[in-house]
Amino acid sequence: MRAIRVLGTALLTLGLAAAPAAADSSPSPEASGEAEGPTRAGTSFRTATEVEQGLTATARASTGDYLYWSFPADAGQRPTVRATVKLPESHAAETWQVDVYDGLRRRQACQYGAQTRTAAPGAPSVELECVLRTVRAWSEPWADDPLPGTYYVRLTALRLSTSDLGQPVSAELRVESQDMGGAAAVDGTLSEPLVPGIAIRAEQDLAEDDDSPTAVLAGLEPEDGWTSGWWSDRWIWTAAGGALAALAGVAGYRLTRGSGRPPGVPPTA
Repeated sequence: MRAIRVLGTALLTLGLAAAPAAADSSPSPEASGEAEGPTRAGTSFRTATEVEQGLTATARASTGDYLYWSFPADAGQRPTVRATVKLPESHAAETWQVDVYDGLRRRQACQYGAQTRTAAPGAPSVELECVLRTVRAWSEPWADDPLPGTYYVRLTALRLSTSDLGQPVSAELRVESQDMGGAAAVDGTLSEPLVPGIAIRAEQDLAEDDDSPTAVLAGLEPEDGWTSGWWSDRWIWTAAGGALAALAGVAGYRLTRGSGRPPGVPPTA
């Protein structure tokens, strides 16, 4: 009975420790704030404007322009990209699309969401959404899985009438992520996240006497740094499962071993 009580106490402790980890799977309250982000957008991958998750980026442009932003995404996150384009008062039907690319500039498919929408003539705005797959800590070289690093967002109009080209529009972009927890954890990690300039910075960190300027092409990273999936609540649930199995084994042994030889009965030869 003492062993059962000890295992029961350990299981209860693991359950209490797992509760905060399970709570982390919900979006952070800070990510839903109304903090302001950058007020411009880039025109290519190299000039993409960096925006932190949870901030709203805005930009003014002309119809027909390509707008680019970039944001960091770490292992275990499932990013959601939302874009709103405010159109001029008078316009014909316009089709807008938001595309997301990873650090290798591979176009990432949306799990769900209205990635492409057509605004009716005279519509005040059009809203787009793209929910990406969960970012994995590691993947096979031939796979197209999302990996930790910088992600690029491209917003543009696909089909326009000649009269609408060059008309002023304003765009808003917001990226938020949900932490998927241990359910999305995989074995293996990347040596470095897919961030532009990471290889150059790593080489210069190794050179002690190198005073040359560091090429920083992407400066944003997650608030807690790049974890690369080294920790997840899967460790807690695995330990809890092992403790539960040990508890079940002890209980089964006590139920099946019987009460032993009655007193006064000699052992059999």
